[in-house]
Amino acid sequence: MPAPERPAPGEDRDDEGVGQVLTEVVVKLEDRPGTLATLGELLGGNGVDIRAVAVLAVPGGGALAHLVVEPADVAVRALREAGMAPERVREVLVVTLEDEPGALGRYCRRLADAGVNLEAVYLAGEKNGSKQLVLAVSDLDTARRL
Repeated sequence: MPAPERPAPGEDRDDEGVGQVLTEVVVKLEDRPGTLATLGELLGGNGVDIRAVAVLAVPGGGALAHLVVEPADVAVRALREAGMAPERVREVLVVTLEDEPGALGRYCRRLADAGVNLEAVYLAGEKNGSKQLVLAVSDLDTARRL
């Protein structure tokens, strides 16, 4: 699956809630030291940039690593070749919100009022005093229009 188009450097939109579509790869990790290091080395060795990451323990042991990666097609190929086939590959929305009380609530209320459910949300970083969030949503087209 080719990576979605992304804005050229310097063209990221900073309006609250306006975002870009990137690709998230979800990989199951074993519960032992070094598994995340191995994953990072594998992707880095194949020229894959990890734009955001969240790792969550799962019942019964192990963890799920949610990674926003570029280029996604290279990441998926490298993972499969290493025997770490992704559990899921999906497009996600990366949005920029002002770093102020209530910003997350306002944005999530707009999504909820439009019938968009949040499947995963995690921090991607900061940019110019704002927070960048990754959102996996039930209706990407609707979320992009808000």
